[in-house]
Amino acid sequence: MNHLQVADYITGWLKEKLLESGQKGFVVGVSGGIDSALVSTLCARTGYPTIVLSMPIHQPKDQFNRANEQVAFLEAHFPNVKSFLVDLTESYETIKKALPEEGRAELALVNTRSRLRMLTLYSVANSYCHLVAGTGNKIEDYGIGFFTKYGDGGVDISPIGDLVKSEVYAIAGKLGVPESILRARPTDGLWETDRTDEEQIGATYDELEWAMQYCDSEGIENPELLKSLQELDIRQLEVLDIYLSRHIANAHKMQMPPVCELEVLRG
Repeated sequence: MNHLQVADYITGWLKEKLLESGQKGFVVGVSGGIDSALVSTLCARTGYPTIVLSMPIHQPKDQFNRANEQVAFLEAHFPNVKSFLVDLTESYETIKKALPEEGRAELALVNTRSRLRMLTLYSVANSYCHLVAGTGNKIEDYGIGFFTKYGDGGVDISPIGDLVKSEVYAIAGKLGVPESILRARPTDGLWETDRTDEEQIGATYDELEWAMQYCDSEGIENPELLKSLQELDIRQLEVLDIYLSRHIANAHKMQMPPVCELEVLRG
């Protein structure tokens, strides 16, 4: 794969989608992670107005600093970029306090953070007549469903949804994304503790890329089929089980909501 050619292709695609939409530019949330760094850079490369938002919620300092580095990189190279810092910590605490005790489970609050950021992105996008550009990659969005429904999954367009993580890193490196972001271990930045994606998922992105490719090429869709795979070692079987289990459990995130159709009653 020619990584600069891919970057140019996605940049052109973004321009086409913007013109088709009738909107004026893009809004991207930057977290200090590699995916948002690449998407914000690709949007900036279009030459159209691009707003980048840093939206900390009890954010660890290193993540906050990396987000600021990305903003500084963009503003230094692209005059079409405008940035806003929107500290959502107080808003999050207000929502948390208003919830019933039963609604404060740890995972529910993690997803609340993501959804609060989505609300913020769309408030700014609506005000400026911009599109919200998603930052999910292929493994997360279409492999294991590692995103929040109506949170970071709530977007208008998905520029890197067909790139696996290794491709994201390679293209971001070619485009000059700050070295600190390229070196950082991937994290969604939504937990009270600074846990990485690998710690949450139980597998690395390289392993998940292999699992996705293996399942697609072998037509494996059910974890029960793994028992018959004699050629694989124990770790490979573990990774396949992680991939398939998450893919099945999160399938509802990757599909449109089912509609109760009444055609049979209408005759």
